[in-house]
Amino acid sequence: MGRKNSKNTKKTKKEKGKKKSSAPEEKTLKGRLDISRSGMGFVIVENLPVDIMVRPGDFNTALHGDTVRVAVKSAHKDKRAQGVIREVITRKQTEFIGRLEMNKNFAFFIADTGKKMPDIFIPFSNLGMAKDRDRVVVKIKEWEKGGKRPVGEVVAILDEEDENDIAMKEILLDAGFSIGFSDDVMEEAARLPDTIDPQEIQQRKDIRGLLTFTIDPVDAKDFDDAISFRVLKNGNYEIGVHIADVSHYVAEGTELDKAAYEKATSVYLPDRVNPMLPEHISNVLCSLRPHEDKLTFSAIFQVTPNAEIKQYWLGKTVIHSDHRFTYEEVQEIIESEDGLYKDEIITLNKIAKTLRAERFRKGAIGFSSQEVRFKLDEKGRPIGIMIKESKESHQLIEEYMLLANRFVAENIAKIRHNNQPIPVPYRIHDTPDEEKLLPFIAFAKKFGHKFDMSTPDAIAMSFNKLLKDAQGKPEQHVLEQLGIRTMAKAKYTTDNVGHYGLGFEHYCHFTSPIRRYPDVLVHRVLQEILQKEIRIDKKMEEKCRHCSERERAAMESERAANKYKQVEYMKNFLGDEFEGVISGVASFGFWVETVEHKCEGLVSISSLSEYDDFRHVETDYCLVGQRSGRQFRMGDKVWIKVVAASLDKRQLDYEWVIASGLRDEKNKKK
Repeated sequence: MGRKNSKNTKKTKKEKGKKKSSAPEEKTLKGRLDISRSGMGFVIVENLPVDIMVRPGDFNTALHGDTVRVAVKSAHKDKRAQGVIREVITRKQTEFIGRLEMNKNFAFFIADTGKKMPDIFIPFSNLGMAKDRDRVVVKIKEWEKGGKRPVGEVVAILDEEDENDIAMKEILLDAGFSIGFSDDVMEEAARLPDTIDPQEIQQRKDIRGLLTFTIDPVDAKDFDDAISFRVLKNGNYEIGVHIADVSHYVAEGTELDKAAYEKATSVYLPDRVNPMLPEHISNVLCSLRPHEDKLTFSAIFQVTPNAEIKQYWLGKTVIHSDHRFTYEEVQEIIESEDGLYKDEIITLNKIAKTLRAERFRKGAIGFSSQEVRFKLDEKGRPIGIMIKESKESHQLIEEYMLLANRFVAENIAKIRHNNQPIPVPYRIHDTPDEEKLLPFIAFAKKFGHKFDMSTPDAIAMSFNKLLKDAQGKPEQHVLEQLGIRTMAKAKYTTDNVGHYGLGFEHYCHFTSPIRRYPDVLVHRVLQEILQKEIRIDKKMEEKCRHCSERERAAMESERAANKYKQVEYMKNFLGDEFEGVISGVASFGFWVETVEHKCEGLVSISSLSEYDDFRHVETDYCLVGQRSGRQFRMGDKVWIKVVAASLDKRQLDYEWVIASGLRDEKNKKK
C-alpha cells in the first residue's frame, strides 16, 4: 500500500509540474517610451496602430525615449491598451543637465527636463568638486529594478554664465549623445602605441614614396582621407584613395569599440564637434597628417585619361602625406592653373569632372546644396553668416570618395559565403514614393515642368531636367526644397537595393571611419573577405538600424544647434525689417527665411487675421485669403519684421510687412 501511495504521489507531482509548465507565457512587445508632460507614458510599437498606455507606477526605471519591452495587461476593444514595462532594452539618455541639492547626509540631482523623471541620488564620493546649487552634468551609474531613485555621478560642472555651452550640451544630451568618454575608454585610447610596428608595415602595401596629399576644410583636424597620384608608363594614371585604418586601432569588443558604436557618429555643432572617438585617435593616431607615416585602408585605381577604370586594388597600406591642402587652396590652383602640384591637381579635377558627368548621365540626381555657417566670437556667439557653396575642389574629393565607396560595395556584393550574401551596412536610397511624388509633379506642372513617370530612371532624368530648367528662375528654390522632401531617406541596411539618388546599384560608406561607425564595420568585413576569414555577423541588420537612428539624431541635433544660433543672432535685430523667401507653409502660418541671414522664422496665421481670413491649400503649398484671394506661396518673396526671438524655445517669430500701397489703404480705413 505504502509503495502504491508513493507512486501516486510521484504522479501527482509530475502532473502538477506539467500544469505549471503549460501556463501561457506573458507576451511582450518592443517599443519606445514617450512620456507626456503630465507624466503618463505611451509605448510606441512599430506597426501597432495605437500606442500602449503605461502609468508612471509601471515604468520600472524606464525614462523618456528608452527602448523597452512592455507587457499588455489590459486591452479592451473600445479602449487604449494598457501595459507595464518589464525591461529597459536600451537607454536613450544616461547623462542629464540640472542642479545639485545637498544636505549633511546626501546629495541629489534635479534634471532640467520637461519630461517627468525621478531625482538622482549622488553619493558624496561621486560629487567631485561640485557644490550645493551647482549646475552640473550627471550620469546615471546604476538603477536597481524596483529602486525608487537612480544613483549617479557628476561628470561636469557647468559655467552658469556660459549659456551657449549649456545649450549645446543640452542639445547633445537630449538626443542621447554622451559628452566625453568614460575613464576606461580614455585609458584604452592612451595605451595605443604612437609608433607603427615595423612588422605591421611589412604586412601592407608600402606606398610612402608616392605623391600623396589631403584636401579638407580649413578648420579640420581629423583628416580621414588622402589622395595619391602618379602617371604610369602606359599613359594611364594610378589614383589612390587612402582611408584612415581606424579598425586597426579600434578592435572589436573593446571599450573603445563599444563607445564608438553607442555614438555611431560624430556630431558637428556650430561651435564644436562631439567626436565618435577620443581626440587622441581621431586627431592624432588616425588623422592622415602631413609628413607622418600612417596606416590606411586603400582603393587604388588605374584610370585612363578618359576616366575609364581599367583595374582596381583594395587592401591595407602605409602612406606618407606630402601636403595638407584646404579646399580654398585647391580651388585657387584649379582656377589659376598655378600652384603646388598644379599638374596633378588639374589632372585629378579633369578626371573627377568626367566621372561626375558620367554619373549624372546614368541617372544620379543633382540637387544643389548650400551650407550656412556662423562666424563666432571667442565665446561662441554668432557675429556673422557665411555661405559655403560646393565648388570644384569639393566635387573633386566627393567624386573619388564616391568611386571608392562604390567599388568596395561592388566587391563585397559579389562574394558569397555558404551561397549567401555577406551582411554589410550598405548605404541605400530607395526610389521615390508615388504618394509623395504625385502632388509635387502636379505643383511643378504649374511652372511648365513635365515628368516622365514610366520608370525610376525616367523619373531621375525628369528631376535633372527640372533642376536645370529652373536654374535662376523664381521657382528654383521652392522646387528644389519640395523635390528633396519627396525623396526617400537614405539609410543603412543589409538589404542591398542600391542608391537611387546617386544612380548606383551597389553603394556603402567606406571613406569616413573616424566619424562614422558603419565605415568601421565595412572595413572589418572587407578585411575578412581579403583574408578569406569570413565571419557572418547575425546582428548586422540590428547594427544598421542603430547607426541609422543615431545618424538621424545627429542631424536633428545639428538642426537644433543651428536654430539656436539663428535665434541668438536675430535677437540683435528685433523690430527690424528684412526681405525673405517663404520656405514652408502650414495651416497655422508660413515660415520665412531671410535673404540676408538665411534665418528662418514663423509668420503666425493669427498675425494675418486683421488683413483677411486665410486658408491652407495643401496641394498648392500656400495660404489663400478668402476675401482678397491674396496668396502666400512657397518660394514667394515677402518683407517681414522680427518681433520675437526665444532661445528657450529656439524659435523666431516674424510678422508680415505689407507693401506700402496696402499699408496706406489700411491707414485710410482706420
